[in-house]
Amino acid sequence: MPSKAILSPDIEGAEELNIPAFSFLITHPDGKHVLFDLGVRKDWENMAPAVVERIKKNGWGLNIEKDVAEILDHFAHEVGVGKSMIDAIIWSHYHWDHQGNVSLFPSKTDLVVGPGFKDNYTPGYPTNPKSPVNESDYKGRHLREIDFKKEGNGLVIGNCDAVDFFGDGSFYLLDTPGHAIGHMAGLARVTTSPDTFIFMGGDACHHPGEYRPTKYLPLPGHVDSLPDFSKGCPGAVLEKIHPKHSATEPFYEVADGFSHDTDEAKRSIRKVEGFDAADNVLVVIAHDRTLIGNIDFFPKNCTKWHSKNQAEKTRWIFVNDFKKAIKRAM
Repeated sequence: MPSKAILSPDIEGAEELNIPAFSFLITHPDGKHVLFDLGVRKDWENMAPAVVERIKKNGWGLNIEKDVAEILDHFAHEVGVGKSMIDAIIWSHYHWDHQGNVSLFPSKTDLVVGPGFKDNYTPGYPTNPKSPVNESDYKGRHLREIDFKKEGNGLVIGNCDAVDFFGDGSFYLLDTPGHAIGHMAGLARVTTSPDTFIFMGGDACHHPGEYRPTKYLPLPGHVDSLPDFSKGCPGAVLEKIHPKHSATEPFYEVADGFSHDTDEAKRSIRKVEGFDAADNVLVVIAHDRTLIGNIDFFPKNCTKWHSKNQAEKTRWIFVNDFKKAIKRAM
């Protein structure tokens, strides 16, 4: 995808984005299993026609080898979780690259959505030919819309209204509006003693350069372990190629017109910065390709990210996207 559709400003050499779409399996100690987002469905041309038409019109290239349901069943013997065991699917938001194919899961699997979803996106296609959502994804199953004010009872985490999903402090849904109506993030407690968490950001951001660096996490004096720079890169060079020549402001802002509410989206990004600054939180946005091969992915689990120092090891890898500008500046 072209970067300028999502991010501002353009940075030399990073004019295009080649991105994954992550799905998260959350297993509660009592045996409940929840999926947060489903990525893109394999048979993407069977999405709502309004969505398919947009993908083709924009010429976006898609490569989906398996649906999440297939991946689960493939590893079911190894990890003990198949698609029939999923209690709920949570959509961070309704966009096509997060919907997956809910209809592959049994009707007992709930679909959980954010505030405003029912009023704005039901009925789905085909009852409403213009809807971006297929009726088949929610028809015949419990469609639960989160109400942060009523269900949260005033709970706020990281300046976000929150709902304690299981009621025991193990997993929270966070209100992170702006990118889309009803956009939510997730926060899972993955270890205790010490308490460590994974923040599932959905599309609150699309690139780590939208929330790094900050005054909490300024550019370091030197960035090591970059794929295209065997000796790393001095922080002074990164500051030089930074659009604002800053060591304490993110490289990017969200592009105007990309979000449902740009100002609200920017406020949500500032909240992500706070989570990212906490040394016991690993921020994983839905499209961060820098994490591939650098943290543990399914069928492994990533609960030991903190003891493996994976947040620190991956924090600045994204600047490799700017390799053309870096080489010119060095």
